[in-house]
Amino acid sequence: MGKKEQAFPRLFTWEEVRVHNGRGQGREQWLVINRKVYDVSEFSNRHPGGKRVIGHYAGQDATDAFVAFHNDKDLVKKYLKPLQIGELAPDQPSSEANKKESLLEDFRELRCDIEKKGLLKPDYTFFFLIFLHLLILDVSAWLVVWYFGISSVPFFAGVAQMSWFQHDLGHCSVFRKPKWNRLMQMVVINVMKGLPACWWNHLHNQHHAKPNCFRKDPDLNMHPLLFSLGKTLSMELGKKKKKFMPYNYQHRYFSSEYPPFLTGLWGPRPIMTTASPPPPQDDAFQEVPMDVTAALRKFHQRRNCPVSCLCVYMPRYLESTWFIWVSQMNHIPMDIDYDKNEDWVSTQVHATCNVNQSMFNDWFTGHLNFQIEHHLFPTMPRHNYCKAAPLVKALCEKHGIEYKSKTLLTAFMDILNSLKDSGEHWLEAYLHG
Repeated sequence: MGKKEQAFPRLFTWEEVRVHNGRGQGREQWLVINRKVYDVSEFSNRHPGGKRVIGHYAGQDATDAFVAFHNDKDLVKKYLKPLQIGELAPDQPSSEANKKESLLEDFRELRCDIEKKGLLKPDYTFFFLIFLHLLILDVSAWLVVWYFGISSVPFFAGVAQMSWFQHDLGHCSVFRKPKWNRLMQMVVINVMKGLPACWWNHLHNQHHAKPNCFRKDPDLNMHPLLFSLGKTLSMELGKKKKKFMPYNYQHRYFSSEYPPFLTGLWGPRPIMTTASPPPPQDDAFQEVPMDVTAALRKFHQRRNCPVSCLCVYMPRYLESTWFIWVSQMNHIPMDIDYDKNEDWVSTQVHATCNVNQSMFNDWFTGHLNFQIEHHLFPTMPRHNYCKAAPLVKALCEKHGIEYKSKTLLTAFMDILNSLKDSGEHWLEAYLHG
């Protein structure tokens, strides 16, 4: 019977796949990769990238997302094989009707070209120098604090640059083997920064899978408690007569409200653990380095509590401000809506924009000024973004997709302008909707 089933696999239509999106009877989750249909309902709990990220593609084609997130595809396919329940019927297209097949074909050719050029391979010398400059900043900061009692600038620069490096490690773009990336990431973010790596990866993987898609991108969790985002969501909120904050003034309080929230001045552990819980497979060991770092800070605080508290929290506040402006300049001004199940390229490009290249912009943003390239190829080492950018831009021009790149100051101003527009949409719907 098994051999017969292998010779004649079950055939499905897209409509059958679509209804198994995790929300129907039985909450089954099916997805399609290279025309093969997989039931990931039970496997999602064991998925290394987290349960939610794989669930975001339930009922959809996940081919390009699968390729983008997994470097060792041969190994991953071994886990996929027992999950296969059939294939798409011969009369079914390779992807849903609303997705641009020609765009996907050209993008897949582009990815093959990028792989042949070695743009997905890391330069170890580059990342060694990155890590070395982090160590210098961190050691100098502690020495200055120990001898002079205050050291905001080295701490400020150091913890901010650590964010970018641990981000590289979280995307497995520094080492070829994922386990070495994970281990080094724990050293950087858990020990040197004092945050849990599992929490970061759990949230960030979802963000990359469905950027700017409400209820799927955790970066939008600030809607509606702090901000009202995007035209569609803002008008929906206004029509429901919901008001948690004075959204029509959100462009004014963005700088003062968001950084403390992220810093954790209002309780770091509750924010990190209750907003979006980590995947169940992550154990308490990953929390230990964070507690060690906190203990070291408390020891230093006993020397001079007011000054020490300022030394600890002020750099964190400034770093959070730095991180927020850099991370949000690429996304808040772009399309924000519910998941429209667009093709991989459209999903990423419509939700991201670039900032013009310069040595300062590259350093200040950790090369995330190339946000479009980073989202299309999340495992690409950052030193190769500039090489991939002309190829991606040509692809966008060919298919009539706007490839946005702006100055750093314009990108910052667009955050406030976008928040102001969203607030006005909310107010209009709230008063007259």
